[in-house]
Amino acid sequence: MRAYVPGGALVTNIEVTATTVQRGDIIQLGGHALRVRDLFQLPQGAKQLVFESGELLTIHARTRLAAVRMLRRR
Repeated sequence: MRAYVPGGALVTNIEVTATTVQRGDIIQLGGHALRVRDLFQLPQGAKQLVFESGELLTIHARTRLAAVRMLRRR
């Protein structure tokens, strides 16, 4: 599903893995929407996500999460 929001951004619901997650993705965990601020590569394809709230999440290479990605029109 894609939707337009004010400001010219395009919002898309996506499924992310350790290889496809990006800074700025919004991931819903435990009923809270958390925006990825930074991420670090770990051994064996895993990644550690740092959220704007300061929380950390380590995801395995095969973990799949639902996320929202905002794309700016150029």
